[in-house]
Amino acid sequence: MLDQLETTILSALQTIFDQFGWAGVFGLMVFENATGITPSEIILAFAGWMLIERHGISPSFVPLAGVYAGLGSAIGASITYWVARLGGRPVIDRFAKIFRIDTALITKAEEQTHKWGAGLVLIGRVIPGIRTLVSIPAGLAKIPFLKFFVATFIGAYIWCTLLIGAGYVLGHEWMLISEYIKTHLPLVLSLGVLGIAVYIAYQYRASIPALAWIKSEKKMDTE
Repeated sequence: MLDQLETTILSALQTIFDQFGWAGVFGLMVFENATGITPSEIILAFAGWMLIERHGISPSFVPLAGVYAGLGSAIGASITYWVARLGGRPVIDRFAKIFRIDTALITKAEEQTHKWGAGLVLIGRVIPGIRTLVSIPAGLAKIPFLKFFVATFIGAYIWCTLLIGAGYVLGHEWMLISEYIKTHLPLVLSLGVLGIAVYIAYQYRASIPALAWIKSEKKMDTE
C-alpha cells in the first residue's frame, strides 16, 4: 500500500514538474506550508534531481531554485500566519480539536514566540516537524508580519536550497534524503534546540556573566 502511495505521489509530482517546471515547485511549496500535508523533502529532492540534474542544468542554478521554493514556502506560511492572527485561539483550538493536538502545547509555543520573536521563527523553519507549525504561534503572538515573512523566507531558503542541492548530488538515489531525515530526526531536533539556545544566549548575553565578561574585555581592548 505504501509503495503504491509513493508511486502515485511521484507520478503526480512528475506530471506537475513536466507541465509547470519551477512554477510547479513554487505552487507545491505554497500548498505544503499552508496545509502541512505534502512532505517538502520529497518535493524538493525530487525537483533537484528531475528539474536540474536530469535536464543537465548547471548546479549553479541550485541557489536560484532555493529562491523559488523559499518564496513559495514563505507565502504558504503567511496564509497560516494570518489565519492564526485573525482567527485567534477560537479558530486554532477548533483545528487542534479536529487533529487531536494538545492545546497546552499551542499555549506554550505562543508564550515562547512572544518572548523570542522572529528569531524563533527563523530557527523553527529548519527543524523537521516544526517547520510548518511555527507559523501558528507566530500569528497568535502577532509578530509584525514583515519580520515574520523575512525570518520565514531566510529559514525556508536554507532548508529548500539544502534539499534541492542534495537531490541534485544524489541523483537517482534522491529518496535516501527522506530516509536520512527520518533516521536522524533526533539529531536534527537536537541541533535545532542548540540553535535556539545559541540565539537566546546571544539575545541575553549581557545578563550571562561569562558572555558579559567577554564583551567587556573586548570593549577594554578597543579603548
